[in-house]
Amino acid sequence: MSKLIYIAEDEKNIRRLIHSFLEKEGYVVKSFENGDLLYEAFGQKNCDLVILDIMMPGSSGLIICTKLRAISKVPIIMLTARDTDEDYISGISLGSDDYFTKPFNPVKLIMRVKAMLRRVEMDTETVEKINEAKTLADLTIYSEKFMAYVSGNELLLTNTEFSLLTYLLENQDKAVSREELLNKIWGYDNAVETRATDAAVKRLRKKLTEAGSTVSIDTVWGHGFRIRGENQ
Repeated sequence: MSKLIYIAEDEKNIRRLIHSFLEKEGYVVKSFENGDLLYEAFGQKNCDLVILDIMMPGSSGLIICTKLRAISKVPIIMLTARDTDEDYISGISLGSDDYFTKPFNPVKLIMRVKAMLRRVEMDTETVEKINEAKTLADLTIYSEKFMAYVSGNELLLTNTEFSLLTYLLENQDKAVSREELLNKIWGYDNAVETRATDAAVKRLRKKLTEAGSTVSIDTVWGHGFRIRGENQ
């Protein structure tokens, strides 16, 4: 069955361009002039992926991202005309999975969409095969349920955060490079220009700290990251 993608973009030419490229790849696409219309449609029928512009009439893409993330783990890609750290950090912190700055190459956007949807499918296949809990110190992950707990209390994670935490936990005996994470979690075949790994790790660290966990994710300078328990 074809994947359903929702787009919210107030610039007609950009909206039509993205819509056209996605349809040519075989996706079912619904486009909206603003985020409020997209959110309303999502409430009636969930989709497989959302592409959100940040600056739109009505509710901004950041607000819609927050509202979507409160009810769903659907993959979200943010679009913005401003390449600022503030915009990027805001989007990632609110739960978006990736970020594109205008003007952008639509072919590269389609590649990201494919990679993200492929990762979701791989996660689902893995869940069907693995039904055991993974633990580290006070952290427990249940792959089949897409759920994580710290000392028995649920840790609320997005799909990307869950996949990242699971992969780090499965490879706790070594440091994992950014390139490896980009390939395994985001599905990119090579090191692309993205701050996705660092931002996602930062978000995970914050959630673990706020949950009172003794598990930490250390930065291995010049390489990547390593997860460890309190006594490791």
